[in-house]
Amino acid sequence: MMCLREWRNRLAVHFAALVIFIFLPTVCMAADSATGTLRADAFRHYVEQFNKDDEELYREAFPNEKAWEFLKDNIPLFECPDADIEQTYYFRWWTYRKHVKQTPDGWVITEFLPNVPWAGKHNTISCPAAHHFYEGRWLHDAKYLNDYAPFWFRKGASPRSYSFWAADALYANFLVRHDAEQVTGLLDDLVKNYQAWEKSSLLGDGLFWQIDDRDGMEVSIGGSGKRATINSYMFGDAQALVKIAKLAGKTEIATEYEGKAGRLRQLVQEKLWDPEAKFFKTRPKGDGDLPFVNVRELHGFTPWYFHLPERGKGYEVAWKQLTDPQGFMAPFGPTTTEQRHPGFRISYEGHECQWNGPSWPFATAVTLTAMANVLNDYEQDSISKADYFQSLKTYTRSHHLTRPDGRVVPWIDENLNPHTGDWISRTRLMKWKNGKWDAGKGGVERGKDYNHSTYCDLVITGLVGLRPRADDTVEVNPLLPEGTWDYFCLDRILYHGKTLTILWDKTGAKYGKGKGLRVFADGREIAAADSLKRVSGTLSENKK
Repeated sequence: MMCLREWRNRLAVHFAALVIFIFLPTVCMAADSATGTLRADAFRHYVEQFNKDDEELYREAFPNEKAWEFLKDNIPLFECPDADIEQTYYFRWWTYRKHVKQTPDGWVITEFLPNVPWAGKHNTISCPAAHHFYEGRWLHDAKYLNDYAPFWFRKGASPRSYSFWAADALYANFLVRHDAEQVTGLLDDLVKNYQAWEKSSLLGDGLFWQIDDRDGMEVSIGGSGKRATINSYMFGDAQALVKIAKLAGKTEIATEYEGKAGRLRQLVQEKLWDPEAKFFKTRPKGDGDLPFVNVRELHGFTPWYFHLPERGKGYEVAWKQLTDPQGFMAPFGPTTTEQRHPGFRISYEGHECQWNGPSWPFATAVTLTAMANVLNDYEQDSISKADYFQSLKTYTRSHHLTRPDGRVVPWIDENLNPHTGDWISRTRLMKWKNGKWDAGKGGVERGKDYNHSTYCDLVITGLVGLRPRADDTVEVNPLLPEGTWDYFCLDRILYHGKTLTILWDKTGAKYGKGKGLRVFADGREIAAADSLKRVSGTLSENKK
């Protein structure tokens, strides 16, 4: 006969089992909700198709057979009703993964997959490195950029072989990672880097000069001189050094670079703004104020990438040129030179990489980042959210190649014909050396999967509108125009140690998390709105 104690024990076990059975569905639902809204496997087909279409000529640490594993573990997921934008988002992560390279000096990010003779150590090139940080800061595993950052200053790299806004890029990485120790640990290196630029490139009038080729913009119409590029980059670095120095408690350095940034802002506005053309332009190197070069070039939008132009001064009128068919607008643009200029060229002769007309993803990415800054932080009527969306759509449209058999596949390369979408340098290089690829120019498919720009960062910080900040406020301001899409979701965003979900659900039926714009941190809703407008919430649960 069962004793009373044993009977009570069995009853307790059965009761516990009954409780688990009743409440298990709720527990599982909560767990699923906490892990996010989107399922990674729903996007695996993109990677499988990219692999299938790919001729994998060059392999690094994560070849195609490891592509899905890498992306599944590392990237924010994105869903939207625009198939081209969604596909290109995953395609650009798929190509970025190819450039993550393991070396004896740690992880680095490359620009070209084949070795090119103008690269530095481990085939690295400083010209696109800031883009690598802006894009790669959204990878979940921080080790890649944590190695890549000190590599530029301590492992024999060449950070000044090309223009490179290094301090700004590392601070942009901090705004997402929130790892103060990592960025302040490089403060002395970044200060020395700035000082080296001053020694080599600072002129007596207080402006910096650069060779157009060393800006990565060879054969430009404007040529070398006091360019909006290098001066904006140095302004951006000075601003970043102020913030990094404050994080490190180095008030003297912060004060010094606050002064440098202020002087440079004033000089760029006074000396590089052409009031007649209403545009930032290049002046030739030389004593005094030599006349402006007589051309508007796309890099004149670069100052807004760093919030250099002062608000309320009317400089934003320059942005009307972006949507002008005689300016920079083209079916596969924007063009790098205004099309009304007599020197505008789409040439298939001479140097294969010309910045006198063709569209370049490098410059397009800078322009779209700058454009998002204008729409977020300036009061103006020269551009709109609709202009941003159409510019992003144009950029997206350029990410294609038509194969000889007629198949259209996702593609990123060097420079495009802005009227036809043809990848100019590829078309030319594949015919060199008696109809074969020129090994001295980088070899077969030199520009394939070219890592010289951003795209995913534009979707995250521009279209979806997550604006990285140093504090624990999450700010979201989608640049998607009202009435364009019924839904989108950006999920699994690792930000300040939390996992964010940002979604737009017009009716509330798509994701079942409420109607309108919703922002979640680790599954907790922190901001919401019925329309696509700026919202903010805090990561700290004890704050409102």
